[in-house]
Amino acid sequence: MKRTLLAAAAAILAVTGVADAQTYPWKPTKPVTVVVPWGAGGSTDQVVRLLAKEIEGALGQTVVIVNQPGASGSIGTKSVLEGAKDGYTWASGAAKDAGTYAVTGLLNTKLDDWHLFLGVINASVISVNAATPYKTLDDLVKAMKAKPNGVTVATAGINSSGGAALGAFSQAAGVQARQVTYDGGNPAVIAVAGGETEATTQLAVEQAEMLRAKRLRPLAVFSTKALQLEGVGEIPTVSSQLPAFKATDNYFGIFVPKGVPAEVVKTLEMIWADKIANSEALKKYATSRGAIVAPVFGDAAKAAVMPAVQEFAWGMWDRKEGKVNPETVGIPRP
Repeated sequence: MKRTLLAAAAAILAVTGVADAQTYPWKPTKPVTVVVPWGAGGSTDQVVRLLAKEIEGALGQTVVIVNQPGASGSIGTKSVLEGAKDGYTWASGAAKDAGTYAVTGLLNTKLDDWHLFLGVINASVISVNAATPYKTLDDLVKAMKAKPNGVTVATAGINSSGGAALGAFSQAAGVQARQVTYDGGNPAVIAVAGGETEATTQLAVEQAEMLRAKRLRPLAVFSTKALQLEGVGEIPTVSSQLPAFKATDNYFGIFVPKGVPAEVVKTLEMIWADKIANSEALKKYATSRGAIVAPVFGDAAKAAVMPAVQEFAWGMWDRKEGKVNPETVGIPRP
């Protein structure tokens, strides 16, 4: 009798599991590809691989990550934008990038071209090689003023989070630094840790291990609040030391191009509301890497990212780094 009851219970659970899986309107019949437009190991690569695992578990289908770096993320993003709209190929990155590619002239796209499914807020940190003489942010600012374009700062490109942070910082501080670009945040951070460059403004999640190993010295974080990083301690905000700097939140996640079947979008909305919003793996990642869990999608996602899009777009335009007036592509001045 006991074996019979156990068998019956197992059957009920199996049927329930199938029913749960079938509640999603989209049932992919082949692997889904997510293009990461940056090199392996960077901030986008890290969070997208984590999100992919959660999506795989929900859909029961493989999610393949393809790294396609180049041109500040625009090459990989373009391949998805111009590809088939069958729902099986998605883009990823910082939503700020998708919203400002048109301003940089790298890619003719805007936020309205995408369904945004975001997972975390990442903050850039301005750090220096531990062997440099810069102990504080003020030390670095003084050096940059004394040697215009003399201090080398590694980033993943002008449209990357590090590039955006450096541009905003330089404008607020009234300094000029020499930006050295790499194909991703991870290579940029390694370059600083190895002494190839002096500083970086890449994301905390990309710098975390080098900061914990004391290879890099954090000076300040580009966020609205001080950053508590496990094994490092509190990193003060840039704005607490440089009042002219205005911080905004930088959201990362997956972008599905408009035009895909409606059931694909609906399925991802359900997964985000259920699985991603309650993901323990995402919470653990954020705690250890210095990120903030922020699962959001749809209109709420667009509203959340617009402040960063506006600040970066108009900051570039005012610094004469942008090629297209933000207002002409639907980005109002903040």
